[in-house]
Amino acid sequence: MIKRKKQKKDSFYINSIEKIRSKNNKNWMDLLRVALEHEPKRTKQIIKRIFKSDKAINSLVNKIIKN
Repeated sequence: MIKRKKQKKDSFYINSIEKIRSKNNKNWMDLLRVALEHEPKRTKQIIKRIFKSDKAINSLVNKIIKN
């Protein structure tokens, strides 16, 4: 019973990571487009969103590791 709860919790974290990563992949493509257009200000804004997503992913991974 306890093992099922842990598996369900881990599955929730993995699904959350997947959702964040899918959004983050779009951010990386946006960054590439902006960089090719030579717009440094916009590039910084996108990088900020990427790092925010990376922080969320790291937090979820830490929860998996600690359980």
